[in-house]
Amino acid sequence: MKAAVMRAVGEPLTIEDVTLAEPGPLEVVIRVAAAGLCHSDLRYMEGSYEIPLPAIMGHESAGVVEEVGTAITHVVPGDHVVTSLSVFCGACSFCLSDRPHLCHNREATQRGDGEPPRLSVGGEPLHQCLNLASFAERMLVHENALVKISRKMPLDRAALLGCGVATGLGAVFNTAEVRHGEAVAVIGCGGVGLGAIQGARIAGADTIIAIDRIDEKLQLAKTLGATHLINTTMDDAVARVHAITESFGVHHAFEAVGSTSTAELAFALLRRGGTATIIGLIPAGQVRVPSDELFWEKKLQGSVMGSNRFRIDTPRYVDMYLDGRLNLDEMVSDRLGLSEINEGFARMQTGQVAREIVVFDPME
Repeated sequence: MKAAVMRAVGEPLTIEDVTLAEPGPLEVVIRVAAAGLCHSDLRYMEGSYEIPLPAIMGHESAGVVEEVGTAITHVVPGDHVVTSLSVFCGACSFCLSDRPHLCHNREATQRGDGEPPRLSVGGEPLHQCLNLASFAERMLVHENALVKISRKMPLDRAALLGCGVATGLGAVFNTAEVRHGEAVAVIGCGGVGLGAIQGARIAGADTIIAIDRIDEKLQLAKTLGATHLINTTMDDAVARVHAITESFGVHHAFEAVGSTSTAELAFALLRRGGTATIIGLIPAGQVRVPSDELFWEKKLQGSVMGSNRFRIDTPRYVDMYLDGRLNLDEMVSDRLGLSEINEGFARMQTGQVAREIVVFDPME
């Protein structure tokens, strides 16, 4: 099969012929239909975070089950599925307390040292980016890395629920628990931020402020539910938010960029008792907040994959799309082939796109 392989930091991905092993008892082979390009992939490719190399990249995908291991009960060949990087062991204290996104025994879902690698090139083992490796025609994953979805759901739209959109929605619904009538600000209107904006709308927030540097993305945010727009190249975000909220600030600020400056901005937008939720993957560094503001019960918290329980959340998000509450069609900036993947990441670096999707042929 063909796959996009990362062999060195800062170098383009190479399209290579890769060998896929036979599935073990708890493993599933998926024919990939679509895989989204995510900023997290770009962070690894640029070297902001380390990943074992060589590796097949990609972690936001949907496809069709082709083959299952002998102990699989969750899916059968022909089922449509969405994958999730929040693979869980199912037995640790976090999994058993309904927080599988915090699973600390994901090694239990990997092959042992004495077993052949799931992926290889000419006998050379390849690592799976975030336990998935979805920039490939086929995937071989543990059954706890996927969830069955309705066949009514278009698979290219379903792929967005594997990471970006689900992360934004989950940060609103699960991590921050936004309530009806509250004021929300979202910094960054890419795939994750647009998911958070839609989550705030669905949750019933009265004021939803979208903050970005690019007008086209702000206009898309308005289409998806933002009530106010702030372009930080022209306006002071803190002053504008205070004007919009009558000097109170917002109940919730969501950071969906991945930088220390935007994390600090999120905290600065809060009213007393407000919460800043950091969704973006921030390179190693420090986030500084005024200590006296903590006196007013302002909070700064992280959100891992939207605090998801993806086998519960993903089917709910599919229903939201099918009944018209969740808009995904508008979020797809471009569809491209696997051979165009490096050009797609180059466009991502310009900040002009919401979500690009690699589409494999044929796609159901």
